[in-house]
Amino acid sequence: MAIFQNAPLLLAIFSIFFAQFIKVPIHFLFTKEINWSLLTSTGGMPSSHSAAVTSLATAIGYETGFDSPVFAIAALFAGIVMYDASGVRYQAGQHAAMLNKIRQELTIFFRDMKHWTDKHEHEKHEELKTLLGHKPNEVLSGAITGILISFIFYSFII
Repeated sequence: MAIFQNAPLLLAIFSIFFAQFIKVPIHFLFTKEINWSLLTSTGGMPSSHSAAVTSLATAIGYETGFDSPVFAIAALFAGIVMYDASGVRYQAGQHAAMLNKIRQELTIFFRDMKHWTDKHEHEKHEELKTLLGHKPNEVLSGAITGILISFIFYSFII
């Protein structure tokens, strides 16, 4: 199947898995805690989104030339994804953190009210996900990771 010979696609997918995998040891270095849920989470260091799109763009540059229109499309796509990861998605995570705090404080407030029924007191609410986006250094490290993966592949493997 030709899709399994598409190096840019395979490198981008590999970059996602690699970036997700190294989140666990990087987190361990900073916190001394192993958190396996980082393997499937969004956010964190490095950005797997950034790794994927920069690896894809770099591979397309090697395949079609860094002056090709296809590389221009891939590079612009990478820039938009990285901007979104560090901007809109990061802010959405900050909003979720604040909403979770407001929800906790309201729960305590209502629990203390005399007329609050037992029904509401025992309700559990799932917290909003706060790790949605990336800090700029996480995006940058993901971008460097993706570029290096494609660079190594095209420089030493092919």
